[in-house]
Amino acid sequence: MLWSGWGDPAKASPLPGPTTGLLRDLLGVRPSDAPPVALADVKVAGPRLSGADLTALAGIVGDANVRADSEARVRHTRGKSTPDLLRIRTGDTSDAPDAVVLPGSHDEVLAVLRTCAGRRIAVVPFGGGTSVVGGLAPRAVDKFIALDLRRMDRLVELDEVSRTAVLQPGLRAPAAEALLNERGFTLGHFPQSYEWATIGGFAAARSSGQASAGYGRFDDMVLGLTAATPEGTLDLGRAPKSAAGPDLRQLVLGSEGAFGVITSVRVRIHPVPAAREYEGWRFTSFDRGAAALRRLAQDGPLPAVLRLSDEAETMVGLADPAAIGTPSGARRSDGGGRGLEDGPPSAAGCLAVLGFEGTPARVAARRAEAADVLRDAGGEPLGAGPGEKWERGRFHAPYLRDALLDVGAFAETLETAAFWSDVPALYEAVRAALTGTLAGAGTPPLVMCHISHVYEAGASLYFTVVSAQGEDPAGHWDRAKRAANDAIAGAGGTISHHHGVGTDHRDWYAREIGPLGAAVVRAVKDRLDPAGILNPGVLVPPAAGE
Repeated sequence: MLWSGWGDPAKASPLPGPTTGLLRDLLGVRPSDAPPVALADVKVAGPRLSGADLTALAGIVGDANVRADSEARVRHTRGKSTPDLLRIRTGDTSDAPDAVVLPGSHDEVLAVLRTCAGRRIAVVPFGGGTSVVGGLAPRAVDKFIALDLRRMDRLVELDEVSRTAVLQPGLRAPAAEALLNERGFTLGHFPQSYEWATIGGFAAARSSGQASAGYGRFDDMVLGLTAATPEGTLDLGRAPKSAAGPDLRQLVLGSEGAFGVITSVRVRIHPVPAAREYEGWRFTSFDRGAAALRRLAQDGPLPAVLRLSDEAETMVGLADPAAIGTPSGARRSDGGGRGLEDGPPSAAGCLAVLGFEGTPARVAARRAEAADVLRDAGGEPLGAGPGEKWERGRFHAPYLRDALLDVGAFAETLETAAFWSDVPALYEAVRAALTGTLAGAGTPPLVMCHISHVYEAGASLYFTVVSAQGEDPAGHWDRAKRAANDAIAGAGGTISHHHGVGTDHRDWYAREIGPLGAAVVRAVKDRLDPAGILNPGVLVPPAAGE
């Protein structure tokens, strides 16, 4: 992955000139005077691990699998949030690990954790490095390692009778899907981070894929797991469901490496669908579109993919990221994304994208049934074009963010979820908080939103914010993000639907679960990790006075 941005450098592309000009004219975006530093010029402080520390770790995983060179440490510094990228682009490596350790088995992970606990070396599990909530930057540590799980990348077992698979944590999503496809199966998990995220990361952060309406969230898919902790092994999940006490798998799912390191997961899998079809629908307002999605979520039929962009996101074409910047003469009649310079269409409304999977007959039947519901809810069919364009470009948005940063714009996302009755007020509260904070500081933003995950009882809201960077873009965003977090808490939303807690959301997570809930989380941490070496500062709310 690109060390100072997202993904494959070969897939990066600059913004078209007209789009850059519009960002300048409408949002006051100006190119930065200081271009990003080159990797060769990035300086990293000497590792704080002693020779004895490095020797002890090498004795477990082998000399070749303990790396303390500058490049390895830079590539494992922080995650991929916009503040993370802004800092690394200036050469700030203050959060660099002291070494990168690559274990090859559960037993090696267990031994590394025990050694680090004894030597008071903090450990940050590292999969694809895609965290956007400060999940890879521990707080208040003297020395720490990045525990890179890439060597643990096998499909261990595939049970065709039960339709389950056992996967190792360092397996990247495309590789996992390819291994399953060879046997005629799919996991059905395609988040925006799909190209780089790993199986272990999906479980540790409770990831939710773009086909969650059809396949569920990743934590819904996990039937069993194994985790290594400094105190020993957790081996959980003997059957698909059980009444044998509380489900301890739920302690590990979403724990973000603070309780242990996931070393394998047993997941449910599905036959590869014979047909996949996508389509677009237009609604006159976000409220009307959300009401239509609620009808499908509650009464069916439920597509595999179901998402709705608000008016702003529809206007700029973020549902079709590859179309942003389309020359103004190339007007689109298929309902797909418009170029930024197209300006607000007279009645663009909101774009909904649906995806159906299964046998051809089942897909056709569900599409027809869904069409009846959507028409009755006021939807206008746009045909296959918008859905197919979204499907082709659905992993492009993080690359677009890099291009925006390159021209001096600030682009970041945040997400939440709520019950359907709370969604309208939550939507307005977060938009108002972001717009008011950023505009008040002199960088008026473009705030966009979409619904991408739906349930019978509620839905997620995913916001994208674009503005000028200003003089202190990271500090500027911190104030806006805090205002948005407060708005989420005040409007009854959860602080994270699928990005996780990390360090960025920890204080609001504590508010969400309350003092007793926070004490329970700390008690679990103390039992599994008494030395406090696992991802310090991430997830676990501090006790009063700490």
